[in-house]
Amino acid sequence: MTLKKLSFYFLFLVGMIAFGQHGTVTSVSIQGNERTKTSFLEKIIGLKSGMPLDSAVIDQDIYKLKRLPSISHAYVQVQERDLEGEYDVVYGIEENFTLIPFASVYTSNDDEFAFRIGLQEFNAFGQNITLGGFYQRDIFDSFGAHIRAPYLLGKKWGLSFSYQDLTTQEPVFLEEGTADYRYNNESVELLALYQLNFKNRLEFGLNLFTEDYQYLFGVTSPEVPQNLRVNKHLLKLIYDYDGLRYYYQYLEGFRSTLNLQYVNSSDMRLPEFWIGFNDFSYFHRVGSKGNWASRLRLGLSSNLDTPFAPFAVDNNLNIRGVGNTIDRGTAAIVLNTEYRHTLIEKNWFVLQSNVFIDGGTWRNPGGDFGDFGDSQNLRVYPGVGVRFIHKRIFNAIFRIDYGHGITQEASRGIVFGIGQYF
Repeated sequence: MTLKKLSFYFLFLVGMIAFGQHGTVTSVSIQGNERTKTSFLEKIIGLKSGMPLDSAVIDQDIYKLKRLPSISHAYVQVQERDLEGEYDVVYGIEENFTLIPFASVYTSNDDEFAFRIGLQEFNAFGQNITLGGFYQRDIFDSFGAHIRAPYLLGKKWGLSFSYQDLTTQEPVFLEEGTADYRYNNESVELLALYQLNFKNRLEFGLNLFTEDYQYLFGVTSPEVPQNLRVNKHLLKLIYDYDGLRYYYQYLEGFRSTLNLQYVNSSDMRLPEFWIGFNDFSYFHRVGSKGNWASRLRLGLSSNLDTPFAPFAVDNNLNIRGVGNTIDRGTAAIVLNTEYRHTLIEKNWFVLQSNVFIDGGTWRNPGGDFGDFGDSQNLRVYPGVGVRFIHKRIFNAIFRIDYGHGITQEASRGIVFGIGQYF
């Protein structure tokens, strides 16, 4: 945003606060959009011709526009007509490039090279519909595809559909030691998307999936099958409160995302179970170039004494540098906190550094909450990282992090990825 536009917007807001809702909106127009359909943008904004000139409505519209994947920045211009009390409102936007390849490189569970590559379009048909697919090589081949259309059925309702066929080598932790299994999960998921208002949204729906475990090597136990294939269904509910403010690479505010799932299977020998976790995220601007970011995850599931517990300790999920799926649990407390600082910022490019601490603890399968205090379950990993950011391409953030453990039996390692870690 130029200084002139910023000053104009500030004076306009001050005027509206001082004098209230005076005047009528004669016209509302949008400029700066080339790939995003004007009809789509007109559908989601709240200000319409004939309404009172209301700074609160305009502020909400700018907030919503900035959160769209297709838009990197938005601002407003208000022009008074010759006839006193009538105003033309112009929303100006700066668009993102939204056809984005992505790649993730890491080490597999047999210490071999592993990667995931894919392509996503975040503004299909100019309607902010996300289309994407990926291929993964993590010892075995995997692939998936998805479509997400949050405004497909109007201003508040949308749909999301995904298909995945994931195959990995997973460690299973038994009392006698560790066994490795070939794990395959083939799933189809359909979710309804509903926006209560511009900060609160719901997702709910059904996931049908098949799990297939095949023993590869390691210790065995008569209580744990070496081969298991079962059809399951999952009911999912997500509640997301998003109070974040966006200004290019900087974030400010609070966000809370609750994910609840109930799982049952066609095999009566397998018990039903539920799982829930909540991510609390807080971001705070520090000066003109700093951003403090924190995420607290609280997770809880049915406390089944099973080697296939749902909460994993993993490099790519929660603790940078810890390794790939080194442990599992039926409850988790994880805190990630970091300070991000912009080192170089040009018209389109940003080089950002970060210093972080990742820490977490888990409840053992079948254990109790006292496990959280067990030193064997506690991991603390400080570290440093760097971000390469393209300001005109949505989520074009390439990150490199190095974490070094300071608790018992700690490891260290480098984690690569696309997008901020959280």
